[in-house]
Amino acid sequence: MSRIGKKPITIPDGVEVKLDGKNLSVKGPKGQLSRELPVGIELQIDKTQIIVSTTGKDKASRSLWGTMRMHVYNMVQGVSLGFTKQLQIEGIGYRANLEGENLVLQVGYSHPVKIMVEKDIKFTVEKNIVTISGIDKDQVCKIAAQAKRVRPPEPYKGKGIRYVGEKVRKKVGKKTTAGGKK
Repeated sequence: MSRIGKKPITIPDGVEVKLDGKNLSVKGPKGQLSRELPVGIELQIDKTQIIVSTTGKDKASRSLWGTMRMHVYNMVQGVSLGFTKQLQIEGIGYRANLEGENLVLQVGYSHPVKIMVEKDIKFTVEKNIVTISGIDKDQVCKIAAQAKRVRPPEPYKGKGIRYVGEKVRKKVGKKTTAGGKK
C-alpha cells in the first residue's frame, strides 16, 4: 500500500478539476495544465478533494500510484500558487542577463550561453540570483537543472551555478613542500 497514494488532495478555491476519460485537466488562476493518466490509475473527484486509487493488483499500477498522486498534487499547486527555483551565481566575472525573455549566462566561457524560455516559464535576474518560475513543476525543475549544468560549482573555489541554500563541500588543494620532492 502506498502511504502517499492514500492521502486525499484538497482542491483550493478557484481551481477547477475535470476528468475526460483518461485525460485530467486542472484550471486555476495562474493557468491550465493537463496530463493523461496511465492504465490502472483512477481518480475520484469531489467538490473539495481528489482521491487517487489503483484498479489493478499488478506491480506496475501499484508502483505508479504514489507517483501519480504527487503529479496531480503538483498540478493543483501549480495552477493555484506556482513554483519557483532560485539559482545563485558565484565567481568573478560570472553574471546573468535577460535578452528579451531568454536567459543569457556569462560564466567563464568564450561565448555567452543562452537558455531559451519555454511555455509558461519566466526568468528574473537580481544581481547574482536567477529566479525561474512557472506553473509546471517538471518544467521549472528541468530548466533550473539545465542552467546549473552550464557551470556546476567546482569543489576548490566554489565558483559556478548552484541552487540558493545549496552547500558545496570544498576540497583542500595540493600542498607543496619546501625544497621540492620528498
